[in-house]
Amino acid sequence: MAISPHMFTTQRRRPSSESFIPPKFTDINLLHSLLHITNQISSFNPTNLLLLKRSSSSVVHKAKLLNVLFKDLVRNSIPLCSNSLILCFEEMYIVLHQIKTLIEDCIKGSKFSLLMQVETVADTFHILTRELSTLLDIFPVQELDLNHDLFELVILIRKQCYESKIVVGKEERELRNDVVLVIERIKNEIVPDKSNLAEIFSRLEIRDSSSCRAEIEALEEEIQNWIDEQSKSEIVALIGLVRYTKCVLFGASTPSPSKEIQRRKQPSEVVVPADYRCPISLELMQDPVVVATGQTYDRDSIKLWMDSGHNTCPKTGQKLTHTELIPNLALRNMIAIWCREQKIPFEVEYVNGKLNCRLTNKAALKATKMTALFLVDKLKYHEDVSDSSNEDLNGVVYELRVLAKTDSDSRACIVESGAIPLLVRYLSIDVGLHNPSLQVNVVTTILNLSILEANKTRIMETEGALNGVVEVLQFGATWEAKANAAATLFSLTGVAAYRKRLGRKTRVVSGLIQLARCGPVGARRDALAAILHMAADRETVGKLVEGGAVEMAVEVMAALQEEAVAILEAMVKRGGLVAVAVAYAGIKKLGVALREGSERARESAAATLVTMCRKGGSEIVAELAAIPGVERVIWELMAVGSMRGRRKAATLLRILRRWAAGLNGVESEGFTTTLTSSSIVVVPTSNLVA
Repeated sequence: MAISPHMFTTQRRRPSSESFIPPKFTDINLLHSLLHITNQISSFNPTNLLLLKRSSSSVVHKAKLLNVLFKDLVRNSIPLCSNSLILCFEEMYIVLHQIKTLIEDCIKGSKFSLLMQVETVADTFHILTRELSTLLDIFPVQELDLNHDLFELVILIRKQCYESKIVVGKEERELRNDVVLVIERIKNEIVPDKSNLAEIFSRLEIRDSSSCRAEIEALEEEIQNWIDEQSKSEIVALIGLVRYTKCVLFGASTPSPSKEIQRRKQPSEVVVPADYRCPISLELMQDPVVVATGQTYDRDSIKLWMDSGHNTCPKTGQKLTHTELIPNLALRNMIAIWCREQKIPFEVEYVNGKLNCRLTNKAALKATKMTALFLVDKLKYHEDVSDSSNEDLNGVVYELRVLAKTDSDSRACIVESGAIPLLVRYLSIDVGLHNPSLQVNVVTTILNLSILEANKTRIMETEGALNGVVEVLQFGATWEAKANAAATLFSLTGVAAYRKRLGRKTRVVSGLIQLARCGPVGARRDALAAILHMAADRETVGKLVEGGAVEMAVEVMAALQEEAVAILEAMVKRGGLVAVAVAYAGIKKLGVALREGSERARESAAATLVTMCRKGGSEIVAELAAIPGVERVIWELMAVGSMRGRRKAATLLRILRRWAAGLNGVESEGFTTTLTSSSIVVVPTSNLVA
């Protein structure tokens, strides 16, 4: 069939002069700048380009000729006598800067993207050359008093620019059409011929897994530079093609251990700005929404709060006049930009109840399905669990891990291909002993799959999946495996029913608490996040208190203050008198958090102490009052804390003053009674010991 040049929309825009404002030059600076930019263009080697060699060679050649002219003008300190000459040179600088940008884009950008736009980019080279020709036509050469050779040089450059033509090679057009055909076949669910793919990728000099990864990264970078959704969608189709071909032609691959460790550490070591964290979960917000009071929360966290029966704003305590959640798009865009700068994946699953996959494209979706099926089929060949030391197997699982990290469509395709039961076989202790990297890749793949809401059910319903994840949490061969098992449990607890089910498992509770106590910082944060999620359920809190979560939170408060204080707040709020009694030992540490912690830690510490004083009575209040300078700290929080922090601090101050005045409560037969506005709470004093 004939291939239309419009089957694949061109996306690369011409470098805009409006987006580049040149500085105000003096005569000498202008000439030096022109000399410098022509030097830069002349330094490019067009032979390194696979595409558009003739177009780029032509403009580089003209830049070299102009460089001779500017070098002579600078050397002889020729003055720029008229405004028309200065204006001409300034305009020339802008055009040369656009040429330089375009060449850099061709050299550093995606090969596939450049190929699909080869005609447009060639046309852009031609337009810029003609603009240079126009400037040379009006160039007042007589004002510079040039020698004969330079005068002839200007005439030569002018002529060459005027005679410039759009040049696109026949081979480039044919290669472009071949790629379009492959994409069309994928759309129609026709598996591409391997030899055809091999020829296309060879001609683009993409000949191994590493060059495929570089091409995917270049295409993903280009997505960020486009606003038009259609153009972005077509780039996604190219990504799907490259990802599929990488697996089919070059096989699965795994990065070096050092790289993998570095990639894992980076997100956990980044300090998330306070405004980007949800006030409930203290985690980076993925889908910030605004409630009736004007406060912003992560959608999952505030929805969980409302589903638990609350009708007030967690931060202000005000009653919510309605339950509508309005997306905070401005904040979401700011978070997305920050995540991109920090190299942290950022994707939201639902916006206004609609699935918000990163971008969808029929060819990309079909390519993703083919990739998932190909990898899962390879996984089926390794049915013998004792074969876990096989590096080919590890490579296949790693490719599934990477694919599951990309977007929602990929996660859905992998699960639909039947991957979960096959992956579960490699979560055992034996696999961890023989191939720790495989165990990490398997549990991380399951973690990535669990991000999609529908996959949570598939994971929980797959026989052995939950037990396998818990086994890795308790006995994983590496800290990374344990941390990712904890993160998987955190993801699964996003569903209220699963939170209850997980909370009833002693192994889950003990595994998370143990990891939070003795793991590295990143792993401890993952465990604490899972515990905090589970603490949203009153029944589960009882199991956490029994398992020692309160004591653990007190122990780790010095190292992970915000997370530990948030857990204590949830525990004493829903855990009853037993939780308050156990938390008694942490009052002094809560006082430290109240004095030295972050705004969020101080707020949570104040809320925790208010709950403990109300439930625990005079023994608790006396212990708090014994902290040196505590009243001054409370006054300070009332002055500069958050709205909720100021409110809790005011309540705490009233409790202390009532206690000091003897109005707080009375001792009676070994019990402390605490009067509140609505009830009397009785606490056995024998439990309230340090």
